[in-house]
Amino acid sequence: MRPHQVRGALGAMYAGLALTVLTTIAPYADRATTHLLADHIRAGYPTYSPARIDSAATTYLVLLSVIGALGALAWTVTARAVGSGKRWARPAATGMLLLGICFGLTGLLVKDTSGATGLPPALGWAGMLPALAGVVAVALLWRRPRLT
Repeated sequence: MRPHQVRGALGAMYAGLALTVLTTIAPYADRATTHLLADHIRAGYPTYSPARIDSAATTYLVLLSVIGALGALAWTVTARAVGSGKRWARPAATGMLLLGICFGLTGLLVKDTSGATGLPPALGWAGMLPALAGVVAVALLWRRPRLT
């Protein structure tokens, strides 16, 4: 790979890392302010007590935090591999992108027992943002050098 391809891909990867961190923090900000997640759970399960809604929201926070931490680790390891020119970096980045897209789509589309999606749409779409950076990074990593 050419150095400008590596720099561009690394820039996209670090942007993806930042988006992953922001996406991981978003449910905590929601819990402190807008309560989208709790309201979404309440709408799907109107008979739940406030304590049960809080418990379900906490469970989502833990799950999303673990996924976010694993995502941040994946970005960091893959970016280091790309930066040091490891042969396995491009396939690993592609695999991580596919995993990230799967996790993002799961949060966005999977319905729970109430028939609604598990996450409110705003948090589901936020979970897809890091995948955009991943698409850019992988495209740059696999781009063929121009013949001059």
